[in-house]
Amino acid sequence: MPINRKIKEASHFTPSEVRLLGRVFEQAKREGDSEANREALASRIIANYMAGITDEAELLALSRQPLGR
Repeated sequence: MPINRKIKEASHFTPSEVRLLGRVFEQAKREGDSEANREALASRIIANYMAGITDEAELLALSRQPLGR
């Protein structure tokens, strides 16, 4: 699963953080997404979390949007 691979690459997260990130990924992914799209989604979820977004609903909403640059 892309989120698990990205979590391992990003840093060391606690088991509860991994569960949170996994739940957000499962809710945010879409049927028919390519592997590249799922990788990008996983990256956004982790980036938003590491930026301090820890509320699950807020993390889900923000992670569905492309990262601002």
